[in-house]
Amino acid sequence: MARVYNFSAGPSVLPEVVLKEAAEEMMDYRGTGMSVMEMSHRSKAYDTIIKEAEQDLRDLMDIPDNYKVLFLQGGASQQFAAIPMNLMKNGVADYIITGQWAKKAYEEAKKYGKVNAIASSADKTFSYIPDCSDLPVSEDADYVYICHNNTIYGTAYHTLPNTKGKILVADMSSDILSQPVNVSDYGLIYFGVQKNVGPAGVVVVIIREDLIRDDVMPFTPTMLKYKTQADNDSLYNTPPCYGIYICGKVFKWVKEMGGLTAMKAHNEKKAAILYDFLDSSKLFKGTVVKEDRSLMNVPFVTGNEELDAKFVKEATAAGFVNLKGHRTVGGMRASIYNAMPIEGVEKLVEFMKAFEEANS
Repeated sequence: MARVYNFSAGPSVLPEVVLKEAAEEMMDYRGTGMSVMEMSHRSKAYDTIIKEAEQDLRDLMDIPDNYKVLFLQGGASQQFAAIPMNLMKNGVADYIITGQWAKKAYEEAKKYGKVNAIASSADKTFSYIPDCSDLPVSEDADYVYICHNNTIYGTAYHTLPNTKGKILVADMSSDILSQPVNVSDYGLIYFGVQKNVGPAGVVVVIIREDLIRDDVMPFTPTMLKYKTQADNDSLYNTPPCYGIYICGKVFKWVKEMGGLTAMKAHNEKKAAILYDFLDSSKLFKGTVVKEDRSLMNVPFVTGNEELDAKFVKEATAAGFVNLKGHRTVGGMRASIYNAMPIEGVEKLVEFMKAFEEANS
């Protein structure tokens, strides 16, 4: 069977070259006579894999030397608890609610201290990013938290909030490596890898060293202490070895594509094809305020639920899969991560044009 165009929000499309390489190495990784899946995480071969992966990520994101890179488990959702446990010194944090994931992180953090929602776009179904130029940041806040790109709602920050000197913490699960990032603007960046980087099961934390402390909340599990993980170079216990190996291959692929500046240009070109069509279409409409649109996740509707369902069904039959919108918003959503080729978006737009003609 031919490969489909996979518009899933995650786990999502991976570069074909990476999948082929992994397939070739499945039975025998570089003369070791075994798969990476079978390899000891303490072995020399695996040590090279994880160290190269870290170095390639550092190169791509230009991560300063005073930041640690941790390859962890538990997905992004486990970080909703780990962050307050590790970073709340004063027991206060400010959250900006721009979607379901920021809201879940906020609800989780409330178990560990005083948590304030200092801005929200819930009033318009998270279809925009609130003005964050002059927020009521708490004087004793340990950090300000954002979800950088909102997978479900298709919004993204194009200007960072003014945190008034407080540490900025960002969930970048759905737009990591899609464009350059100034890591120094953040105290902590984290991302579940299953959208733009690798298979589900790995979460990466990039954290400034002064935020890695022993004096965390006393009930913090050993596994959730950043110090435990940093002191052991992400090898305190068996890490998700195979997932990290695939991530390492994707980092190399992004490098070969020209790095993050080239990736941004590629993504802007790709997104423009879809957004330009949505802006001119008489049937399909984008749901996000133009200036806050995501490069990665593009939600759209026809305005008729039956027609939306018909579109998803016919698109799937034509090889455009996972276009159904998230259950909380309905409609459609095309996730066009780094590995989605431009022709995938071009062909989707051709299909949408034909569907519009047939159903108008």
